[in-house]
Order: sequence, then C-alpha cells, then structure tokens
Amino acid sequence: YHVLLTEMYSSVLKRGWLSLGCCGATSRAIHLSSAALLNKTVLYDFHVNNGGKMVPYAGYSMPVSYDKVGVAASHKHVRSACGLFDVSHMLQTRVHGPDRHKFLESLTVADVTALKPDTGCLTLFTNEDGGIIDDLIVTSTSQDYLYVVSNAGCRAKDLALLQQQVKRFTDSGSKVELEVRDCDALIALQGPQAAAVLQAACSEELSSLMFMSSVQCSVAGVEGCRVTRCGYTGEDGFEISIPNDKAVSVCEALLSSKTAEVQPAGLAARDSLRLEAGLCLYGNDITEQTTPVQAALAWTIAKTRRTEGAFPGSKVILRELKQKAAVRRVGLVSSGPPARPPSQVVDQDGKLLGQVCSGCPSPSLGINVAMAYLPLSHVKAGTTVSIRVRDKLVPATVTKMPFIKSNYYTGK
Repeated sequence: YHVLLTEMYSSVLKRGWLSLGCCGATSRAIHLSSAALLNKTVLYDFHVNNGGKMVPYAGYSMPVSYDKVGVAASHKHVRSACGLFDVSHMLQTRVHGPDRHKFLESLTVADVTALKPDTGCLTLFTNEDGGIIDDLIVTSTSQDYLYVVSNAGCRAKDLALLQQQVKRFTDSGSKVELEVRDCDALIALQGPQAAAVLQAACSEELSSLMFMSSVQCSVAGVEGCRVTRCGYTGEDGFEISIPNDKAVSVCEALLSSKTAEVQPAGLAARDSLRLEAGLCLYGNDITEQTTPVQAALAWTIAKTRRTEGAFPGSKVILRELKQKAAVRRVGLVSSGPPARPPSQVVDQDGKLLGQVCSGCPSPSLGINVAMAYLPLSHVKAGTTVSIRVRDKLVPATVTKMPFIKSNYYTGK
C-alpha cells in the first residue's frame, strides 16, 4: 500500500493536482496553487496535532493518513478495533414542515413516508434520465424533521437541487423548509469495538440502536449530538453529529478511551475499507450517467416507488428493472499489480468489455479488489476476464460483493 501512496504523490508532483477517493464523497482534482483557498473543518488543527498528512479533497484540506500509522495498518485497525474519521466536509441538512416526506420523495427513490421515527435509509437523488445525482442518507427523526447527509463533492449541486425544489413546493402552497447545518461537525467511529467505546461516553443505551437507527443524546458530556448507527466501512459503527465548538473535545475523549484503542484514520484507509465492503464512491462508481439498476443499487428503490413511480427518471429506471440494464457493476479480484481506474477490462479474445472504476490492494484479503461495469454476458460470479495494467494483461475473476463479510449491527 505504501507503493500505491508513493505513486499517487508522484502523480501529484508531476501534474500539480491531487485526486483522491473516499467514502460518500466524489473525487475532485484541485490545483495545489489554490491550497490557501481550501476550506478547513473544525477538526483541522486536531488532525495536524495528531500527525495528519493534509491534502486537498472536495474543496477541503483533509487528512489522507497519519504519521504514526501506515495506511494498511490503519485499515486493519478499523477492521479489528476502532478508527475515528472526520467527515465534517459532508453536507448536513434538515428538512422541516408537514410536507417534508413528500418533498424528499419527489427527489429520491426512497419511501420516506414509511420510515419509522429515528430510522433512516440509503437513497439516491436521480435525474430525469435515470442517472444518479448523488447518494445520501435520509433519517426520519422523532423531532419532526428529516436529517439528510450527502456528499461533500456534490455539495453545490445538491444544495441547488434542494433549494430549487423547496421553491417549487412553496410556490405551489406546500409547506417545507430547508436548514443547512454548517454549525455541526460530523465524525465516524467505525470498527468492532466502536459500540463499546461510544457506550462508555454516551447517555443512551446503544444495544437497542440497530443499523440505520438514530438518536439524539449526549456524547462525552456534550448535549445535542445526533448518533446514527451507520458508516461506510462494512463494520459496525456510528456517525456522530456534534456542535462545532465541542467537536474537538468529543474526539479527544474518544481517542483517550480506556475501553479499546481508538486511532484517527484518514481518506486512504476509508477508501480501501469502503471498496472491500463493495460500497460506491460517487464520481468513480456512480455518476449522472449510471442508473441505480446498472450500479447494482436497485435495492434502494422502495417497493411502493416501483409501483407508483413518480420520481425523477422513474420511466427509465422501472423499464430497466423489468428488461434488465445492458451493463452492471461487478466485483473483480486479481493478484499481481493492482488495477486502478481507468484500467481496461477485456475478454479472453482481447475485446474491450469496460473499465475499472475503483480498485486497490486489499489489506484485509491480501489480494487486489476492484469494481467495473461489464455487459450482462460477463457479470456472473466466476467469469474470467483480464485487466490491462501498465500494458500487461492481468487475469481477474468476477466475484460477488461485498468482498468481505459485512458486520452491521442488527441485534442478532
């Protein structure tokens, strides 16, 4: 993995920009001369003081890794114990008003009305062509508002989309309001020891908080935090929304936990963790040119929405559900040199099938993992293909995802 980072930074020096992928945020090339204009999360000094190597990402200066812990070691620590990520660059909003459910259903494929209080779901903003504008988490809270978290790299277009739809709704007499929560930081505590660590600092009993459930409580003595049992690593974990002025103290309290060793973790480990978990990175694996069916995300489309339609791109998406899409996102495993975007995927005759959209060496498995869009003739698990890596053909096998077993907490 150190080789991967060395190659990445070499590319940075040659081209003058950095492009990185991480969970829930799209890759963005940002010229290094604009570094002074980068936004900083409230945890910027916290990262620097803990040895964070800061890089430009989605308009923010974010830690890619930490001096004392290598990327592969950080990745493995999250899988075995507990890691702390800063995801404050992501967009947090609240939707208020009696028409809030209908409002979000007009933009997404979710059955928001059916969500029970303090539960949420992963869903998608879609366009009229069936393409994915962004992926996001919507939580229906018991405080009479919807809590929405979407990607930092899509912040501008997501806000524009939400604000335009608010205007359409209010102009038609519907009652809905949008609140942008820039006053809150957001962190992700991930790993098999995350629950034990957080429980020691949390005012609520976490054993009754299932995957994709949420509660407002105090954490490390800080009132008004929202704890949601979710994350983008494939492990049990939590995303914690914290008032900005208390974010550092909460992070320091979690890092000093006596329950288990908690390590700060950066973008590089987050990217390899989400890829092992078979999760999409917006801008790499899903875009406005890919549909939920092509992206193997048809499960996000609620049954009622499949019957009723009436969401952006529903005609295209529902047609693909019935007739099947021409391509589908699949997993690939290989050995030897790792395949990274946009490596070509070819069949046994050398015919181009598609290209890798995400790929890296898997620290957990000791092999290379990747994702690509392939025609239906080549999506069956066990199908053999080749990936062109540095002008050499590397044998690869189509495999089911996730690449590792998911450990989401369901109470069982």
